[in-house]
Amino acid sequence: MSGAAYASSSTAPTSSTAASPAPASGASHNDDITHSRSVIEACKLLDPLYPGRRLWAWAHMLGFRGHFSSKSRRYSTTLGALRQARADYRAAQEHAALGLEDAEPDTVLVLADWQYAGHGHTPGESVLAATIARDLQLNRETAREELAALRDQLADEREY
Repeated sequence: MSGAAYASSSTAPTSSTAASPAPASGASHNDDITHSRSVIEACKLLDPLYPGRRLWAWAHMLGFRGHFSSKSRRYSTTLGALRQARADYRAAQEHAALGLEDAEPDTVLVLADWQYAGHGHTPGESVLAATIARDLQLNRETAREELAALRDQLADEREY
């Protein structure tokens, strides 16, 4: 079972009922059950040897306690460091593809060309803005008329 399988599957196959389908890799469902059970048994056997790790308490997670993508800073790298390495690699690729000269690491390289594109709305935006403005004005006028009619109606009712 790969690391991705651990991350995307539960320990449900450890039960005696085979409710989930066999993996696409060709391995049988029983192989998954056998493997999961052996990992759980290893957690039980190793728990007394490593009491601080609480392996038996985390056996339902196949001995792994935590989020599948979390990494120990002591034994592995961090996700931030992986992302930075990937960004640096892609930047170096782009740098080489554009044939740019080597620059100091702290140098900011600006690859931009500013051009005046015009001002105001496009013809379609102008029509839309005018329609919205007309609708708002009509709503205001209708509200004023209805409010005046309501005031007149209330005044008539008070006279009775």
